[in-house]
Amino acid sequence: MLAERFAGIARAVSDRFGGPYHDAVLRWPGTPVTDDGGSIIDPGTPEEYDCSAQIDVVTEAMRLEAGYTDKDMRVLILAPGLGRAVDTDAAVELLTGPHIGVWSIAGQSLDTMGFAFDGRGRRA
Repeated sequence: MLAERFAGIARAVSDRFGGPYHDAVLRWPGTPVTDDGGSIIDPGTPEEYDCSAQIDVVTEAMRLEAGYTDKDMRVLILAPGLGRAVDTDAAVELLTGPHIGVWSIAGQSLDTMGFAFDGRGRRA
C-alpha cells in the first residue's frame, strides 16, 4: 500500500515537472519452444508492460559490480502495478524524456519498500 502511494506521488511529480520518471515499456522476448534437436519451432509470445522509468547516474556500489562499464546508467522502474518482476531478460524502452531509447537491464533488484526496481542498464 505504501509503495503504491509513493509511486503515485512520483508519477504526479514527474507529470507536473517533466521527470524524473518517464513513460516507458518493459519488454521480454517470448520463451522459445524447441524440438528434440534444439531447433526453435516457435519463438514464443513476447510480453510488454507499460511502466514509468528513470535513467540516472550509477551508484558507487554499481561501479564495483562485475560487468560494469562506463556506459552503464542507473535504471529505476516504478514497481507497483507492473504485473511481473523485472529481471535481466527484460529491456526497457523510454518513450519520453532525455534518455529516449531502449535500455538493457542488468542486476535489477526490488528496493526494500517495494517502490522501484533499481539496477544498472545500458543502451541496447
